[in-house]
Amino acid sequence: MRILSTWEFKKREYNLLMQHNSKSFNPSSFARFMEAPCGRLLVKVVLKDLGCREKYKELKVYKKSVLHFLRNDMCERKRVVTSIRFPNENQSNK
Repeated sequence: MRILSTWEFKKREYNLLMQHNSKSFNPSSFARFMEAPCGRLLVKVVLKDLGCREKYKELKVYKKSVLHFLRNDMCERKRVVTSIRFPNENQSNK
């Protein structure tokens, strides 16, 4: 997932989070940002600017563990076996 790829995208997502949470705190709007470290940093900045840093503890339920990513990544990958045959040195000299 490309959460925060460019500076313009970061500013746009920051503004959207600020708009969604300016009147009332909406935890589900932060869910996808809690999956990656760069997203969690954005969440902390938005919460600081909204004046509710203490709400970060409530959002930790959306944070996925490293094991979750490892399990999902391993399930999605397909095993590919490649064999390479080298000619025998004895055969190439003949």
